[in-house]
Amino acid sequence: MGLSRLFARPEIPQTTEVVTTSGPVTVGVRVNARARSYRLSVSARGEPVLTMPRAGRWPEARAFLERNSGWLSARLQRIQTPYALAPGAIIPLRGIPHRLVGLDRVRGLVSLVEGGVEPELHVPGGPDHMRRRLIDWLKSEARRDLEIACARHAQNLGVEMAGIVLRDQSTRWGSCSSSGRLNFNWRLVLAPPDVLDYVAAHEVAHILEMNHRPVFWRTVARTCPHYERPKAWLKANGASLMAL
Repeated sequence: MGLSRLFARPEIPQTTEVVTTSGPVTVGVRVNARARSYRLSVSARGEPVLTMPRAGRWPEARAFLERNSGWLSARLQRIQTPYALAPGAIIPLRGIPHRLVGLDRVRGLVSLVEGGVEPELHVPGGPDHMRRRLIDWLKSEARRDLEIACARHAQNLGVEMAGIVLRDQSTRWGSCSSSGRLNFNWRLVLAPPDVLDYVAAHEVAHILEMNHRPVFWRTVARTCPHYERPKAWLKANGASLMAL
């Protein structure tokens, strides 16, 4: 065996498993160049992540995870997912509660049914396919709403966008690249329309001001004058939407 292989750093896996008092748990592993220490976190959807600094070593990271398995077990037990994507469950769509109805037929599209006691979302494909089909439909609805809102705010501010991308993030609602590409979390379609509109205005404003100094917020106010209320709503309620 050569010296290079003898002293090679162990390969860092994308996931690992740790045994907790509640049973085995799969933990995602991420290397972050800005991290200065090992960190264990759990997303709003109950997804554990072990973050390592770039210079970290896998045996040290693994030992850190083992030492904190008790914390992880307790944290996972405290998390309650308010929205279950199953027949009979209720989820918000544009801020309004809708009941999920599963359809036995395999083919077809998700449909919005109103006029009854409460609005319903009819999802074909049976319960095993409900989550995937529903999320695909919600993403398409989110894209449509965001394209309309962003186009309006871009016209108000006199800027051009490089495109819109939907993300499945657990902590961020939106971002703007230096090229003018706008990234959004598809879960914005769950929130009231003025909240999605505010986030769209926020990211479009970043095309002009890539910061959060006072001039940025004045730019937001030019196209979304009453942004404070939806901003506060998102801060108070955003975590529950992230759990879906």
